[in-house]
Amino acid sequence: MSERARLRDPIFWNDVTQLAKTAVAATLAWVLAADTFGLEQPFLAPWAAILVVHGTVYKTVSQGTRQVAATVAGVLLASAVGNLLGLSVTTVALAVLLGLVVGALPWFDGQETTVAATALVVVATGFSDDDTVLLARLLDTAIGIGVGIAVNLVVWPPLRRRTAVRAIDRIDDRLGELVCEMGHGLRDGVSPDLVEEWVQRTRDLDELIDEAWALVRQAVESARLNPRRSARQLRDPQDWYELLQRLEQAVAESRSLARTFGHSLAAGRTWDDAFRECFADLLTEAGDAIVDAEVDPLLRARARLDEVISSLHAEGLRLELWPEYGGVLTNLRNVMAAMDEVARVNPLGEPPVPVAALVRRRAQLRREVARGE
Repeated sequence: MSERARLRDPIFWNDVTQLAKTAVAATLAWVLAADTFGLEQPFLAPWAAILVVHGTVYKTVSQGTRQVAATVAGVLLASAVGNLLGLSVTTVALAVLLGLVVGALPWFDGQETTVAATALVVVATGFSDDDTVLLARLLDTAIGIGVGIAVNLVVWPPLRRRTAVRAIDRIDDRLGELVCEMGHGLRDGVSPDLVEEWVQRTRDLDELIDEAWALVRQAVESARLNPRRSARQLRDPQDWYELLQRLEQAVAESRSLARTFGHSLAAGRTWDDAFRECFADLLTEAGDAIVDAEVDPLLRARARLDEVISSLHAEGLRLELWPEYGGVLTNLRNVMAAMDEVARVNPLGEPPVPVAALVRRRAQLRREVARGE
């Protein structure tokens, strides 16, 4: 990916923002624990903050309780084992083992690594039977958790809208390109390998749709407990659900279309030149319209398809090929019917990436300077 494309990539900026917020939370937790509260070994504060900052506010809050319990359990476990056995290889092994066992209990919900790692850190950095030391460790942990939750809630609470929109938008482009290539392939000559390639590409599109569903679910989750005003429209994005269902239908029809080509090849049947040329043109026209995401060209392609269907009886086509002709015509009509609504709302409402806007502004200023304005 080029640097310019990366600057426009919402997934990249989501990752950058999340990394920056995690670093800020860890640093603030350390400063509070070391400077404000004067704790001697404030390492658990940034550790807890890093664990708590998740990709969404909802997950930060919902997982916070379990991680609080897991971290506290690790501190208590390390103190108990260390005071009982002293510092040794056996102590380390037993602390980690018990941490994994305790963390695997259903209540902790997969926090075994948190319990074990916290216990290991406490054992390795020293422990004491002094209640003051134990309370300091627990205070460290509480500071880190509080800072992590506060930073994720207050500092640009994440909304995964851009990533979900980008994932949905790229699917119709890939599908349109595939339909176009089917048209070119039908005109130039279809082979079994080419059919298998088309089928595999529909499977790849299915994977992209699965990823888009996952990102939409994450976007919905990111709106829960999120104080930003724009979060409201993400709590139940019915339009996105309908678009993904339409894309699923279009991909399934495209796979059926490719398989019909393959069945015809396997049976050794040669299509009539008139129908083959006409259908290749229809595929290319429909594919271009899908890539461009324009409604009017799609509607014109559908109208032309209806005209072709109406005129088939007068073409003198071979009777034994009518089932195949009818199958591919139905597939293509279903693809266009599914994609017209996708084109109608395209592009989806994706807010601009702030840094990309700054880059565009800088480029404009450079052009003005070059012109001497």
